[in-house]
Amino acid sequence: MNRIIGSLKSAVFAAAFLLCFPFFAQAQADTYEVFAIKFAGTDKQFYEAEWASGGGKDVPVPISFMFWLLKGKNGRNILVDAGFMPEKVKEEEFFKIAGYVRPDSALLKMGVKPGAVSDIILSHPHWDHLGGVALFPNATLWMQKDDFDGFVGAAWQKDGRKGGFAPSDVRMVIDLNLAGRLSLVAGDNQEILPGVKVFTGSKHTYDSQYVMVNNGREKVVIASDNIWIYYSLDHLTPPSPGGTTDPQGYVDAIKRMKTLVSDPKYILPGHDSRVFEKFPAAAPDVAAIR
Repeated sequence: MNRIIGSLKSAVFAAAFLLCFPFFAQAQADTYEVFAIKFAGTDKQFYEAEWASGGGKDVPVPISFMFWLLKGKNGRNILVDAGFMPEKVKEEEFFKIAGYVRPDSALLKMGVKPGAVSDIILSHPHWDHLGGVALFPNATLWMQKDDFDGFVGAAWQKDGRKGGFAPSDVRMVIDLNLAGRLSLVAGDNQEILPGVKVFTGSKHTYDSQYVMVNNGREKVVIASDNIWIYYSLDHLTPPSPGGTTDPQGYVDAIKRMKTLVSDPKYILPGHDSRVFEKFPAAAPDVAAIR
C-alpha cells in the first residue's frame, strides 16, 4: 500500500511539474543579462551642482557616456540607447569627449555583432543617446509617441524646445519610420517586449522613458537620463536647471523607481561613471549588473 501511495504522489508531482513547466520556462525566457557599456568619457571636470540641484559646487563627479545591453534568454539582444556617432556638434565640444569608441565596436566586447541587435529602446532623443542607432541595421527602434511628436515636430517650431536634438537624427528617425523600423509606445507602464517594461514621468524631454527588466535575481531599472547622476537618486533632487520641464515629476519618477526594485543599487543613472565601480567588470568598460 505504501508503495502504491508513493507512486501516486510521484505521479501527481510529475503531472503538476509538467503543467507548470511552460510557465517556469516562459519566466526564465523573459529574463535578461544586463550590462552597462561605456563608449566615451570626458576630459572636462564636472561637479555635482552642474548635474543635480543641491549638489556640491566643488564636489567632482565622474562622467561617462554609456548605453546598456539586455541579453535575453529568448535570444533577443536589446539595447537601451545607442550612443552617438563621432560627428562634430557643439555639445561634443562642450563635453570635451575623450576615449571615444564607436558603439558597435564597444558592443563587440560582449560578443554581439551589430546585425544581431533586435531592438533599441530609446530613453529620449538627445544626440548622445540616439545617433548610434544607424550602426544597427536590423534593430527596431522603440520610442515614446509624445517624444517622437515633439522631436520631429514641435521642437522645430518657433520657440520650440530643441536643445540636444540634432537635425540629422530627426531625418534618421523619419527614415526608420518610413522603413517600418520604428515602433511608437503609447504612454506609461507598458510591456513593449517580453519581460521589458517602460515607464514615463520625468519629462527630461517631451516624454522620456526608463526601462525595467529582470536579470534572473533582481529587477533592474535603467534610468538613463531620467537620473543623470547618483546624487539625485540618493537625495531625491531634480537635475540642474534645464534637465527637466517638470522638476517635481522628475523627483516623483525617482521615488517610483525605488518602489520597483529591491535595492536602489539596481537603479542605473545615465552618466555617472560610478556604476562601473558598483558592479563587477564583464570586460573593459563593461559592468555586469548582477
